[in-house]
Amino acid sequence: MKYGLIALLVCASAAQAHTGIDLAANEKPLNIARDEQAIAKIPAGYHFVEPGTLTVAISALNSPPLALLASDNRTRIGSDPDIARLLAASLGLKLKLVPTAWEDWPLGITSGRYDVALVNIAVTEQRKEKFDFATYRVDSLSFAVKASSPIQTIGKAEDLAGRKVIVGAGTNQERILLGWNAENERAGREPALPVYVTDDASANLYIQSGRADVFFGPQSITAYKSALTGTTRVVGLGPKKAYVATTTKKGNGLVYALQAALDGAIQRGEYQQVLARWGEQGEAVPGSEVNPPGITY
Repeated sequence: MKYGLIALLVCASAAQAHTGIDLAANEKPLNIARDEQAIAKIPAGYHFVEPGTLTVAISALNSPPLALLASDNRTRIGSDPDIARLLAASLGLKLKLVPTAWEDWPLGITSGRYDVALVNIAVTEQRKEKFDFATYRVDSLSFAVKASSPIQTIGKAEDLAGRKVIVGAGTNQERILLGWNAENERAGREPALPVYVTDDASANLYIQSGRADVFFGPQSITAYKSALTGTTRVVGLGPKKAYVATTTKKGNGLVYALQAALDGAIQRGEYQQVLARWGEQGEAVPGSEVNPPGITY
């Protein structure tokens, strides 16, 4: 972990030059106003996991610009932690960030371990059956390869035929890849081989060593990596976009306070500051929506 952090900091000037992201400056929290209108929307009967505190699940993985460790190797920074700080401050609450594996956030929300999950979660119709969502970004997916890879473009199923593709288990990109595999098999082409890794360092190693051909994941992550190190390049966008949203337990009413907090921050310009300092301006929403139509396959 320390080696990875040192490497990240050594490349910080490159990140600033190529993506406009200043890691050192971004360690300083933004000033967020208390929002009385949003506070008034907290349900009277809602019980926070810890009284007076917003407990938020965020990604345990080092996946900049969404989530990463600061130079003290402890503090969580990134666009998702910044959105969590924005929500807590707007609602007049303290903030507790809980690093969480992707596979664990659904049970954590339904069992009451977290008030909110912010793990780059896209809205789907299936997820809406168990969770409530307040949108805060539009998510694009993209394909990245080793800089020296002969692969020049990926835009359709046949482009991945026979390739080894890194995807996260239970993600939208996995669903898309499996759908493309079915399409390839119907056409008599070899399907892609999904590759599942446990952390970002492993994903980088697999790509650079040739154990995987393609990384398929959030566009903000692949673009950041490409600009930061120059060892990978983006060769195409996924076929679908989706809303990324704060995620809460279905029916508890907290989602409307979160929506109001986001809308207030948008009106004050604080939301735009968060996205701009992480290079995500192109993923902004004009206003937060509760439970919009989910991505379909």
